[in-house]
Amino acid sequence: MSLLNEKQRRQYLAYEAESLGRGGISKVSQLSGANRNTIAAGLREIHSGNPEADREIQQEDSGRIRKKGAGRKPITESQPGIEEALLKLVENDSYGNPETPLLWTSKSTRHLAQELTEQGYQIGPTSVRELLAVNGYSLQQNQKNKQVGEPSPDRDAQFRHINETCLAYMTNDEPVISIDCKKKENIGNFKNNGAEYAPKSSPTQVLDHDFPLPEKGKAISYGVYDLSQNEGFVNVGITSDTAEFAVASIRMWWEEMGKTRYPNATKELTHNKLISWHVINRLL
Repeated sequence: MSLLNEKQRRQYLAYEAESLGRGGISKVSQLSGANRNTIAAGLREIHSGNPEADREIQQEDSGRIRKKGAGRKPITESQPGIEEALLKLVENDSYGNPETPLLWTSKSTRHLAQELTEQGYQIGPTSVRELLAVNGYSLQQNQKNKQVGEPSPDRDAQFRHINETCLAYMTNDEPVISIDCKKKENIGNFKNNGAEYAPKSSPTQVLDHDFPLPEKGKAISYGVYDLSQNEGFVNVGITSDTAEFAVASIRMWWEEMGKTRYPNATKELTHNKLISWHVINRLL
């Protein structure tokens, strides 16, 4: 069956149904999963009595399985005006760069399908998604691009200075690290996003709320990234994200990895949005 095309498949099923005699269509339909109408169409084809005409159609259509115009019509043809109605719904909730064809909408396909249904159209979320794609829409996430307040006139100079300083340290085989506190996680049997395979109707049971458990607290992971070695180091704290914790994390990185990687180091450059490198050097 998997090696046959659509026409061959329905005609094969028709021959099988005919060989079974009375009730053959129902039996073949149950065994193959094919619709009764498909098998009946195959029976009409094999008993058409005009094989020459059938061959002419195949030659004219250059290998077509269906006649021209067969198959389900596009939803824009079967339901005129549905595309315009959809674009009108997303017009006030569309975002994108006017100089590019890429657009996105803040409304979900399920809600859009529901609103179109209320207007008298018949459409599901999948068809809404396909229509949006045809019109240049795609799924997008938020981006932090809007400046809060006036930009600093020295912004570019600051980054150039940081870049030049980092290169100078790395050229002299001095450590250059980037530090950052990662997402805090509640400790306990809490819900996490994502899914995993398990027996049907047996999901992992977790707590029904996301409030931290006082007796367990939170896990606070702190990352130290070594730019020269392209290596990361993470340690986990259980108190708070404080300056002391940042310094302790850097000290732990130095004891575990840094002093081995840089045995001749005399100074260290650390850049972070909250703690400047010279302050940390003094604390260390």
